[in-house]
Amino acid sequence: MIPTQFDYLAPTTVEEALAALAEHGDDAKIMAGGQSLLPVLRMRLNAPELVIDLGRIEALRGVRDDGDAVVIGAMTPHAAVGKDPLLAEHAALIPKAVEHLADAQIRHRGTFGGALAHADPAGDLGAPALALGAQFVIAGRGGTRTVAADDFFVDLFETAIGEDEILTEVRIPKHTGWGAHYEKFVRVAHQWPIVAVAAAVRVEGGTIAEARVGLTNMGNTPLRARAVEEALVGQPASEDAVRAAAARAADGTSPPSDLNGDADYRRHLATVVTRRAVLAAAGA
Repeated sequence: MIPTQFDYLAPTTVEEALAALAEHGDDAKIMAGGQSLLPVLRMRLNAPELVIDLGRIEALRGVRDDGDAVVIGAMTPHAAVGKDPLLAEHAALIPKAVEHLADAQIRHRGTFGGALAHADPAGDLGAPALALGAQFVIAGRGGTRTVAADDFFVDLFETAIGEDEILTEVRIPKHTGWGAHYEKFVRVAHQWPIVAVAAAVRVEGGTIAEARVGLTNMGNTPLRARAVEEALVGQPASEDAVRAAAARAADGTSPPSDLNGDADYRRHLATVVTRRAVLAAAGA
């Protein structure tokens, strides 16, 4: 199928984009990299009168150091995020997750902010952003506001971004010196994860001092495995200790049932994938 007819606008500033959103309201749709929106348009699941392409707004691109955080512009391509040295040093979980995101073509066209704003619970970036306590900077006609990751993901394909707002950047608190790993379970390459786990662990003298664990595709939004995090702190970075903590990975989750596996299968899989991710992050 081909999309229904629509007008196209490519502003060069955030202010121009916000003005267009305000003018056209529900009849407008924002396009970042287009890797999620274009298939939706082609299947006619959405038929906007205007598509506002953010691709020419250079201010929304790039990665920068901002003291205690690394800031990623919303329009930064996945490929640039994956090879950025600041992120590799201070927030290694993000580039490790990007390595597993789709294929090379999508990583070069898709954008970091676009994927997070799309809020697919099976997407590979939500759980790492949640685990690291990311903050989302959102612009509207009245100025900007910052939303914590815990409040950003609202429901299935729904975020805290208003209809008249644009995600401009994502602030990732520095986790310098932390081990990190993203473990993704799929049946075929480049598939959406059946279950995936994002783990960041700080080990001191062989003991886990802090742990952050995010779950992918275990509910309508990315989730924190808080029971696992609490169980890990103070434990040795050993196979037995991590296995015991990972047994609680599915606590409080509501995984979907589909052709790739039912909910019970995903709950079991979450414990296995969590153990692998934490052990790899801890260097055990």
